[in-house]
Amino acid sequence: MNTINWGIIGCGNVTEKKSGQAFNKVAGSRLVAVMRRDAEKAADYARRHNVEHWYSNADELMDNPAVNSVSIATPPASHLDYALRAIEKGLNVYVEKPVTRNATEALKMADAVTKSGAKLTVAHYRRALPMFLHVKQLLADNAIGKVRTVQIRMWQKREPKLIAATETNWRLDPALSGGGYFHDLAPHQLDLMLYYFGEPASYSGYSLNQANTSPADDHVCGTIVFKNNIIVNGSWCFNVAQSETTDTCEIIGTEGRITFPFFGTWVKVKNAQGEQTTDFVHPEHIQQPMIEKIVSFFKDEGPNPCTIHEAVVLMQIMDAFTGK
Repeated sequence: MNTINWGIIGCGNVTEKKSGQAFNKVAGSRLVAVMRRDAEKAADYARRHNVEHWYSNADELMDNPAVNSVSIATPPASHLDYALRAIEKGLNVYVEKPVTRNATEALKMADAVTKSGAKLTVAHYRRALPMFLHVKQLLADNAIGKVRTVQIRMWQKREPKLIAATETNWRLDPALSGGGYFHDLAPHQLDLMLYYFGEPASYSGYSLNQANTSPADDHVCGTIVFKNNIIVNGSWCFNVAQSETTDTCEIIGTEGRITFPFFGTWVKVKNAQGEQTTDFVHPEHIQQPMIEKIVSFFKDEGPNPCTIHEAVVLMQIMDAFTGK
């Protein structure tokens, strides 16, 4: 497979800047088709981004012989169905996060990948960003000694500015998203914990709907105990005052602390040598570094940067936190 020819299923707002244009900026990769159920919007997207083919039906896109790989960027409720159909048609698959609404669906996707030998990657793209690779290197260099605990705090207003704008707020419909804002933001955060600290030994948590402004729970808490005895505690609340909003991760070790925001651009290290803050500028298309790794994987030139089996563990943790 000399060139990865992409088709986007669900060319909505999330693909405008984060991913869509990046497919044409990676060597050996090009965007050849897009699909959206609203045919007029699909045609508009194709026209604005110079995409040759557009569809309002996903099967028609996947049946286009020019397409050998698909990016599934719809709400999570349809991820499993589209992935299974793409796998059956012999296509490579890139699935947005959360990979599914729950672990049961994720296991079905994993089973299909295992049985078919298909190539599928999950869009935990922060794994490829220089800022988070910097944190990983600090940990590898023992910059703060042995890690003892990690504290995650994601406290936001009822309408977080971190959430991408959409015509309808499907993220607060559990039937479409799997939960609420927790399901949209926490996968990025929890996946990095798995990326940094390895296999979990146990996890538990709870969630509730405090404000009752939507069907989705707005407060989630959870704890992960990793096999290396590192403990992660997380708190996600989406009904606080603007003055109390925060996006903070603190990694505490025997010799210091690493602090950073998951949705920011800086990393602070405090240890015996003093305190140092490193600033970062994210890529124009934030998924591009991940897409570069995926293209390499799809072309048999590199490893899978995030497997479905890793995503299954993440979904099992999220289910434990939310009581599913």
